Amino acid sequence: MRRPAIRSALREATRPARLLLVAKTALAVGIAWFIARYMPGVTQEYPYYAPLGALVSMYPTLMGSVKSGLQTILGLAAGIGLASIIVLTVGPTWWSIPIIVGLGVLLSGTGWFGVGREYVPMAALFVLIVGGQNADDYSLGYLTQMTVGVVVGLVVNLAIAPAPLTAEATANLEVFRKKLAAHLHDIGDAVSDSWPPEKENWASDAASLSETAGALRLALVEADESRRGNPRAWGRRAATDDAHAQLEALERIAQHIRDVSDTVADTIWGRPGAIDLDPALPAPLTDACHAVAEVISLQDADSPDAHRVRGEATRAVRLLLETVDDRTIELRRSIGPGVLAAMHLRRILILSRPPADSPSAEVR
Repeated sequence: MRRPAIRSALREATRPARLLLVAKTALAVGIAWFIARYMPGVTQEYPYYAPLGALVSMYPTLMGSVKSGLQTILGLAAGIGLASIIVLTVGPTWWSIPIIVGLGVLLSGTGWFGVGREYVPMAALFVLIVGGQNADDYSLGYLTQMTVGVVVGLVVNLAIAPAPLTAEATANLEVFRKKLAAHLHDIGDAVSDSWPPEKENWASDAASLSETAGALRLALVEADESRRGNPRAWGRRAATDDAHAQLEALERIAQHIRDVSDTVADTIWGRPGAIDLDPALPAPLTDACHAVAEVISLQDADSPDAHRVRGEATRAVRLLLETVDDRTIELRRSIGPGVLAAMHLRRILILSRPPADSPSAEVR
């Protein structure tokens, strides 16, 4: 593994949210182990399952913990139920155990048990092999202690509620915004560079834009999940609504940038479908790309400085269109790359407007 990958993995493992989960998991496991030793009756003989229940119930989000805990208990109950069929009939044998485990694997594939699906065949196997002649007592102790652990985990996760992931997801949106702006800057540099350009990363990086957008959408879904039932997120619904709106606009901007990138790359490297770029277009196209990239990178789209930057970008795109129109009249043919790039840059400007502005308004 390379050093950057190792550093990235270490940063991910030591994030504050992750460290909080580590501390809560250790606390829940310790409490569950303490309680398990004082459980009444036969359940006291199986204290080691309580820490396991606490462990499997600890998720970064409250609703994730509730869901995983309930699914685990449901999977265990299903597996114990399957094992009970064998215990009450033929008993555990060399052929009945594989059959019931196979049925457990089959049942776990239905999707009814979520993260608890693995416990269906596992519980059946443990009851038949570990429980043996004391399968009834073992089943009761196994299920009860796991339930104790799950309950402890849920209580700890609720008492020390995790911070909503909205702020982290929003920060990632700003990183994506800067990446889009940087990519459009690279396209502008490539257009005015000596052909073929020395740098080719901008062309290959275009494909990663959709992957980044997908990862961000998943992060926002997790952020929404982290707010469900979380007292630390009450009354803050608007924060995620705004983040979703931003991501939708950035995804559409990424599509337009990819189209501009593909058009320019086709022209530079003479790919199939390429149309020659008129010598008069590189300068205004470069200026337009750089100006629109500055608009994308704006954090406050409604500030006076933002209006100035947007005005400069509008003029740059207008100049590009005027150059395209003039050359089209002079040469009596379509100036393909310039037309396509100008269309996409205009749409990016529209999508980059403040929320109060109409997204369907024309760029003048």
